[in-house]
Order: sequence, then structure tokens, then C-alpha cells
Amino acid sequence: METFDGGIVRVTLPMPSRPGHVHSYLLPGADGWTIVDTGLGLPDAKERWAAVLAALDGPVARIFITHFHPDHVGAAADLAGLTGAPVYQGALDYEQCERTWRSPGRQELTSAWLRANGMPSAEEEEMRAFGAQYQQMTRYQPDPLLVEPGDRIDGWELVPAPGHADGQLMLLKDGLLVAGDHVLPRISPAIGLWPDSSPDPLGDYLAALADLPSLEARVAFPGHGDPIADPAGRAAELIAHHGERLDTLVGFLGDEPQTPYELSFVLFGPDLSPAGRRFAVTETASHLERLLRENRAEREDADGVIAYRRATVS
Repeated sequence: METFDGGIVRVTLPMPSRPGHVHSYLLPGADGWTIVDTGLGLPDAKERWAAVLAALDGPVARIFITHFHPDHVGAAADLAGLTGAPVYQGALDYEQCERTWRSPGRQELTSAWLRANGMPSAEEEEMRAFGAQYQQMTRYQPDPLLVEPGDRIDGWELVPAPGHADGQLMLLKDGLLVAGDHVLPRISPAIGLWPDSSPDPLGDYLAALADLPSLEARVAFPGHGDPIADPAGRAAELIAHHGERLDTLVGFLGDEPQTPYELSFVLFGPDLSPAGRRFAVTETASHLERLLRENRAEREDADGVIAYRRATVS
């Protein structure tokens, strides 16, 4: 555990895939600690958290989930059981959490979506296995206390941060921003288009980044990597990064339609596992949908396959 400005304590937990770790944050309060995010539901998650709790100097008053991805919500039920503390989660995020992790048909829905975006059937089984592995490590807390942007939890304002997850919420207080995966110090969070996500997640993300300077945060605590000393500056870098990616992608569009799977090799190269390709396809799709809305690309759906071409100049 490490302690930072404002008495915030960081707990770093392992992940079996990149980036190899995820942070949870413990925020001090008059009635006890607020734990932000819980890590994956790994087999030893409960034991790891029991050791952390034993080292605390006070009770856990509440648990807050920034977003429903497995590395943030996966051990929520374990931690709630250990502490008896209530779990808070955004209403939109919990709705998506239920759809994603509770539905027995989720894997088929995701596979069908990836096939529609050009994924070859030969890669489907490994992608299914990856999804099933993470589904098993997602033990979210049913029926949490639902919150909305603008609400406050122990004095922390809940700030919307869509893009990486539609309903992601950050916490802001006294210039300190617990940012989830909205801004990361060395990489961009994955901004993927999924079958039941916002139709323009990259547009949502860029708009939220443009709003970040108005928060006047002096430091951001991300879900991965080191604290960010200039959150507004990092937001500007991420906006520029995605602008460059959009320009690169539009340069590879031609008169013949190409699928997001095919175009993912332009943005992410050839050296990815099928699991990595899964995320590359959805992120390429989000960039193509942004180009569509900027009138720089055209989309066609033929025989159940989605493809894009260069926009016709009128």
C-alpha cells in the first residue's frame, strides 16, 4: 500500500493480462474508508483483501465502483462480504454490468458482433475462451446502491467519464480526481464499440476529455499507472492521439469496403493474440463510427457484415 496527497491509499492488485496490474484507492473519511474499485475476482482475491483490511486503522464505510469492467468490479462481492459495507455503483453502469455479466447468452452476442465486424471464424474459439475466463472472474455485487453523476459520496462529487465505459464515474474533491480508466499516464484506455454500447463511444470520450480542464483537478489517480500531475494536459495529449489515429485510419480507406477486423491491422499491427485482436477490432470500429459522423467515411452492411469505405466527395 502507498499513501498519497489527501491521505489517499493505493492498493495495487494483479491482472493476468496487460497491463498486469490495477489500482484500488482507499479514501479516508470521518466514518471510515471508501474503497474505490476492487480488482479482479481472482481465486485469491478474498485473501488479498483480507490482508489489506487487517492493515487499516479503521472500518470500511462503503465501496464504490467506477465502472463495470472485470478488473474494477470483479471482486466487489468478495469485498462486500468481508467488510459488510454497502456497494455504490452508477445506475447506467450497473445496468450494463448486469447485461454483460449476468446474461448466459452474452458470449454468443459478442461473438456475433465480432463476426459482423469481419472476425474470421477460425479466431472465434480463443476469443470466446478469453471472454469466458474474465466472466468467471467477475463477481459483482447484485443490487448495489445506485448513484448518478452529480451525486456526492462522503463529500466526493461523482463526475461522468464516458468512452471507456458508457457509465463510468470519477470522484472529485479538493482538486483530487480518482479517475478510473478515463485518463491513464502512458497509454490510452480502450475505447471500443460493442453491440450494446453507445453508438459513438469515441465521440463521447473526446467530449469528456475536452470538459476535463473545467474540473480544475491538480492530480488524477488512474486505474493503471502512476498519478497524473497535469490531468488537463494529459487530456489534451489523448485528444491529439485519437485525432492522429483518426487521420491514419481515414488514409487507409479506399473505394472498396473494408471491415473493422481488416482495418484493425492498420491501427494495431499484426502481432496480437486473438484476445488482443478482439479489443483491436472494437476500438477500430469506434474510430470508424467517429469518421462516419465526421463525414469522412461511409458504412455499408451487406450480408450481415459491416464495412467502411472512403467518403464520397460531392
